Amino acid sequence: MSAFQEIANIWRNVREVDLRPIRQQALYQVKIALVGEPGSGRYVLAEQFRRDPKRAGSITQTPMIVADQSTSHLADEADLIFVLVSAAAPGGNSLRSLASRWHTAGKKVFVFYNTSSGSYQHQYEDFDAFWTAAHVFTGPVDNADYLIDEFVPLVLEHVPDLLLSLGRHFPLFRVPIAEQLINDTSFSNAAYILSTSLAEMVPVLGVPVNIADMIVLTKSQAFLVYRLGLLVGFSTRWQDYVSEFSGVIGSGFVWRQLARGLVGLIPVVGVVPKVAVAYDGTFVVGHV
Repeated sequence: MSAFQEIANIWRNVREVDLRPIRQQALYQVKIALVGEPGSGRYVLAEQFRRDPKRAGSITQTPMIVADQSTSHLADEADLIFVLVSAAAPGGNSLRSLASRWHTAGKKVFVFYNTSSGSYQHQYEDFDAFWTAAHVFTGPVDNADYLIDEFVPLVLEHVPDLLLSLGRHFPLFRVPIAEQLINDTSFSNAAYILSTSLAEMVPVLGVPVNIADMIVLTKSQAFLVYRLGLLVGFSTRWQDYVSEFSGVIGSGFVWRQLARGLVGLIPVVGVVPKVAVAYDGTFVVGHV
């Protein structure tokens, strides 16, 4: 099969993929509720959610529920509930009851003990035991480094099915989610190439696997490009990504030709650099 025919077949396969489920995931409006008393930092955290600390211009006006105990019922329909407690006035018995009720109802509940200081050391060992029904954070809501390093990773760990929507609507989460998507896709592609490279050593399997693995990897990278575009708020129409998809297919072909030669050049041992090419190629595509 000529290089042109191979690229044409890959492009045909990429176009035939149904991207609607990915688009629906991104467009789903995650409902977030911030519940706390005045001075707890709930409005500060709301503004932090709407900003990307890595890119000052990335600001959204995504609606959120900001409530106190008297209006806490508004949070009942939220996907994610953050209960904020000020270190200056911890209290929290009634808030704890609310958190326990939401947790029992199957809600994702996070408690943010706001220290509002330059440091985010966990100074209150007994606080986790006090809030037994939720995931607990202790730190300043106005410290972007703390939010990115400690807060965001734990939140993402508990909402794997909401990543695209969360990042698209709340820029604070975008860079960590993008890095996770790139790393996961790179690892999956490397694992796939490892399995097919071993199969290529069997002469009967070599040709069909050579053709198939490029299609699979290129589709995977095209999916990644589309997800990243949706994540940062770009168009939902796949047609608007034609130039990006074409770039993926072209660069993928170059990477593939390089990788294809490695096994033949260094039999058996050549599998290792070939897997590395699959990982690095996907990693580069994602970051570009």
